[in-house]
Amino acid sequence: MDYVKLGHSGLEVSRLAVGCMSYGEPNRGRQAWTLDEDASRPFLRRAVELGVNFFDTANEYSSGSSEEILGRALKDFTRRDEVVIATKVYASWRQAPNCAGLSRKAINTAIDDSLRRLGVDHVDLYQIHRWDESTPIEETLESLHCLVKAGKVRYLGASSMFAWQFAKALWTADLHGWTRFISMQPHYNLIHREEEREMIPLCRDQGVGILPWSPLARGRLTRNWDEQTHRSEGDEFARYLYQQTEEADRTVAEKVAEVAAERGVPRAQVALAWVASAPGITAPIVGATKAHHLEDAVNALTLRLEPGERARLEEFYVPHAMEGFGDRYLRSV
Repeated sequence: MDYVKLGHSGLEVSRLAVGCMSYGEPNRGRQAWTLDEDASRPFLRRAVELGVNFFDTANEYSSGSSEEILGRALKDFTRRDEVVIATKVYASWRQAPNCAGLSRKAINTAIDDSLRRLGVDHVDLYQIHRWDESTPIEETLESLHCLVKAGKVRYLGASSMFAWQFAKALWTADLHGWTRFISMQPHYNLIHREEEREMIPLCRDQGVGILPWSPLARGRLTRNWDEQTHRSEGDEFARYLYQQTEEADRTVAEKVAEVAAERGVPRAQVALAWVASAPGITAPIVGATKAHHLEDAVNALTLRLEPGERARLEEFYVPHAMEGFGDRYLRSV
């Protein structure tokens, strides 16, 4: 496993991050397709064995049980100073005022809850899950800065939003001397490349690390187009993300299958190799719920696509509407 700096920071992370949305008690939260603790732990152990040191979760995943499972597993399988724990704040944890969003009150409640669930005294990377239109960005940034100064958080990151919003946040932090975001999690894969327009160039210009989520398009690039899985049948957020799927997306998925067949590798390796080698990408965030998922992800890092292969994979892409942030979905219980 190779390790790289996350943005213009000194933080070293593996070239893959393990996303922990798939790990959580199925009877808690909205993700009924998740793996319980006993089923999740072997994947977390295997990730550590493969050299992954970067684990990404969120306070809303399975109503916090993802953080609980991750925290206990990392305590058993690793040393705290050797892993990078990332979690997020924004999503609703209760249908009541001040129980969602990025106000000072919500942020301070959410970080204490996350630290308790993770069983740690600090988070390495604390990320705003979405942009909060109802809270001044100055309030959010100052509150996050105070968490860094208090030692509860080491670094700050962000996830999907418009590029102008992220630029405003970076500029505002610089203006006031507050802690800057070092990373961005965009929705980025072969059938959703809209972040190439503004967000990725902005991050590259500003020295911000890029951590793509759903690099395999929720599995759509790894199987036959009409094939369903237990997760795809119950993943409401996936339906929200890809509700405008077009025929061109199917063609892109077919090209992934063609290149994979020619190379003699799984489709997941081809799709992930394309993302991992794209300009500016630090570490794709991958989920793993089957034995081969982590091995495929690690092998993708050494799969070098030829220019002609990349051209074939990119040729049939068509522009999509700038959706996929899912802010309203995350704010609902």
